[in-house]
Amino acid sequence: MHYKVFHSTTFDKELSKYPKEFNEWLEKIKNQLIENPYVGDQLRVKWFREKKHGKFRGYYLIYDDLKTVYLVAISAKNDQQIIIDTIWLLLDNFKEEIENLLK
Repeated sequence: MHYKVFHSTTFDKELSKYPKEFNEWLEKIKNQLIENPYVGDQLRVKWFREKKHGKFRGYYLIYDDLKTVYLVAISAKNDQQIIIDTIWLLLDNFKEEIENLLK
């Protein structure tokens, strides 16, 4: 079963600040997530993950019930814990956003 991959508005805004190489890598990762969303490193729970590329990380949430992956944040290694904690606090908001995107 294939998953659909979406990204949040915040993710898109941050992405424009990152190097072209990172953007190209991310496109490949999105294709990989369609086939298997569980390829990244698990963060706290099975459905919260990150993929690393050099000093950068992309964070995503997996919604098996909706067959979707939601890319929600990007950070450098030094901001990693702040980003993870923020995502954790905003889980309900992200769930609502992805449900609205699917309507």
